[in-house]
Parts: sequence; C-alpha cells; structure tokens
Amino acid sequence: MAKVYWVATYRAIHDPAAFAAYAKLAGPALEAGGGRFLARGNPAQVYDNAVGGRVVLIEFASVAQARAAHDSPAYAEALKALGNAVDRDIRIVEGVA
Repeated sequence: MAKVYWVATYRAIHDPAAFAAYAKLAGPALEAGGGRFLARGNPAQVYDNAVGGRVVLIEFASVAQARAAHDSPAYAEALKALGNAVDRDIRIVEGVA
C-alpha cells in the first residue's frame, strides 16, 4: 500500500510566539499519531507563483492514520495554542504505488 503525505504550506506566520508554542506541541502529537517528519522549513527554491513560506511534509501509513492524528486531543491542544497565528493550508495526499 502506498504511503500518505500530510503537506502543509504556510502563506504567512503572523505571531511567531504562538507558532513556536504550536510547533512544540504539534510535532510530538503528530509523531505519536504515527507521523514521520520528512521535511520542514522554508523552500530552497520556488517556481511559478508559489509563495516562499514554510512547508511541512509528514508521512503516514494511511489516510485514516493521518486523519486520526489531526483529530487527536493532543493535536487539538496544538491548534488551540496556534489560534489564528498563521495562514496555511493542509492537504492529505495519497502517494503513488
């Protein structure tokens, strides 16, 4: 079975302190949910009309596992700490076999 990837792209971080509080909680919460961080940081290069903001790529075994990690109480605490500190989008994408 193909892996599943959580891709988060950040257009803006408005409150770095809230983002840091979120990151401190989110990483362990998503790892506890079966996620494995493959990449996180600012892009080395962007093309087309991409925004050069932070990108996070996390591997999961299944869509169900990624959803469960997102919907977990531990990740809910991270989201509470984040509040409206960022503009981003998160996508869960199935890998190719």
